[in-house]
Amino acid sequence: MRILYAVQGTGNGHITRAIELIPHFSKYGDVDILLSGISSDVELPFPVKYRYYGLSFVFGKKGGVDIWKTYWKLKSRKLYKEIKSLPIQEYDLVVSDFEPISSWACKMAGKACIALSNQVATLHPMAPKPKKADFFGRKVLQYYAPSTHEYGFHFQSLDQHIFTPIIRKVVRETPVSNHGYFTVYLPAYSDKKIIKFLSRLEGINWQVFSKIAKETYSVDHITISPIETESFIQSMAGAAGVISNAGFGTTSEALYLGKKLLVIPMKTQYEQQCNASMLEEMGVTVVKKLKKRYLESFQYWIQAGYAVSVDYPDNAAAIVETIVSQHTNEIQDSEIAINKKAFKNIFKQI
Repeated sequence: MRILYAVQGTGNGHITRAIELIPHFSKYGDVDILLSGISSDVELPFPVKYRYYGLSFVFGKKGGVDIWKTYWKLKSRKLYKEIKSLPIQEYDLVVSDFEPISSWACKMAGKACIALSNQVATLHPMAPKPKKADFFGRKVLQYYAPSTHEYGFHFQSLDQHIFTPIIRKVVRETPVSNHGYFTVYLPAYSDKKIIKFLSRLEGINWQVFSKIAKETYSVDHITISPIETESFIQSMAGAAGVISNAGFGTTSEALYLGKKLLVIPMKTQYEQQCNASMLEEMGVTVVKKLKKRYLESFQYWIQAGYAVSVDYPDNAAAIVETIVSQHTNEIQDSEIAINKKAFKNIFKQI
């Protein structure tokens, strides 16, 4: 069986999930990897057959997606060519982690596409939603990467098709401690803005990971470092707590490591607003913005915040087995139907 595993490269959570899932898919057939997008800080440790510009969101400096930069970087003609150029019919099984090239290629070819992402789970009827409706944001999630079958990941399992998070093996094997500092990852804020805010919280050591910094430097009790996988995991594992946006990967791993967590969902990111709603229901502290008026919330979290208990078993192999067994049967049923039709046509000719 030929399998196409397509990964969205905007953000790190899709990549880290792929690192765990692809080896399991490889047990069932030959896997080709498609990667699109331009914003990930994590590299896939596997050969990538198709690498596309795709459809990416550009992070801003004030807590959200930069709409104008995203628009100006949008190359619709190139996107259409990429979709048309993908030989989608060569594959028996197409799995898309919120990846638009593969999803739209399947839709245009009338081919099944298996969605496997956190975005699927946020749209689930049982998933908590933000109080403020976002019609446009919801539509983006629905149409960005269309699919025929959906499997999702959320902070809690919602039904037989919505699973708990995939936690990287390296994270599961990392010893956990508490050295009193706090780990910060807020890619939609500028380093300058983060430093200005954290400087108001005296007597606290901060380890900030930046998409902008090229080398490590310090400002008083704040250390700024470029994103590097091993150092970031070690920082989280040894922290007293973690501050991040409401993306799925970092938050899931912080919860798994038993760290108290404070999240600031990105503006104009409906998925993150949905994630924040579930996290808040679970007891995680949610703050709207990195603003002076929320300083008291940060101080209270530092002094009285607590870690939310979760149970995230290693379910990667079981999830892949479920998907492959279900949809391999569908492929075989489809082939049988095609063969029956061909036989009938031959019989008519006789």
